[in-house]
Amino acid sequence: MADTAAPAARPAPSGVPAGPAAAPAPRGARLWRRVTPWLFLTVPLALLLTFTYAPLANMVAYSFTDWDGVSPELNWTGTGNYTELFTRPELFEVFFVSGYYLVASVAQIAAALYFATVLSFDVRFRNFFKGVLFFPYLINGVAIGFVFLYFFQDGGTLDSVLALFGADTGHAWLGTPFSANTSLAGVSVWRHLGLNFVLFLGAIQSVPGELYEAAEIDGATRWQQFRHIIAPGIRPVLGLSVILSVSGSLSVFEIPYIMTGGATGTETFVIQTVKLAFQFNKTGLASAAAVVLLLIVLAVTWVQRRIVPDDKVDLV
Repeated sequence: MADTAAPAARPAPSGVPAGPAAAPAPRGARLWRRVTPWLFLTVPLALLLTFTYAPLANMVAYSFTDWDGVSPELNWTGTGNYTELFTRPELFEVFFVSGYYLVASVAQIAAALYFATVLSFDVRFRNFFKGVLFFPYLINGVAIGFVFLYFFQDGGTLDSVLALFGADTGHAWLGTPFSANTSLAGVSVWRHLGLNFVLFLGAIQSVPGELYEAAEIDGATRWQQFRHIIAPGIRPVLGLSVILSVSGSLSVFEIPYIMTGGATGTETFVIQTVKLAFQFNKTGLASAAAVVLLLIVLAVTWVQRRIVPDDKVDLV
């Protein structure tokens, strides 16, 4: 019977000294590696819970009460605030004012996309025009409201400019609901155009330059380059801009609040919510209105993501 010998050790490769096998890391070291990422997340998560989710939970809880924002006592009303919100037309019809800003946001996206496409090519003074387009977004919204308040007032800047061309200046730009909302929506377009412009410009410049060179060699026009290269390449950013524009049109506040205070049919849903909470001391009803606005924005975002999914774009 042959002797059973232990298998010989595998020889080390030529020129490489054989070393001892690596010992497993101690249990304490492995546990520390697992805990370390959570230690870095402790402070951000604490701030997020304290200043975002805790107030959100309180707002939802207040929406089912009749709290006035001052008294320590509050009574449970169930869905009474939501019922009042949807059954009183004067509380919910302010959403129609958002239609002006929604239409303006479409024009804003179109203008931002146009300027971003033009200035992405080699155009004279393009850096100057980039600064001009982005500058309004850097200005404080309150300052913009006061500037355009004097711009649209009777005998103000706009009337003075129109008078130079012989146009009639007797129109009250903030005197009727249609003209006031149109004027305020125009101010919003002027202010937020720079943000969408920068987003589109960055997305366009991230498209590989070889694609533009190949398109020019094949004789593609600027429109064909936009249609087949730029538009597919910036689709994720375009979807993001649509979400921001829709949510922004539903939550407009500072421009109409500073310029008109919600008068002349310019009251938005957020202005109404602020008045309910701090002017009429109906914090419960205002909380219900804020919850409804949040749900509408989430629903619009979900629908947009379902219609235009964020798929990976392959231009090659």
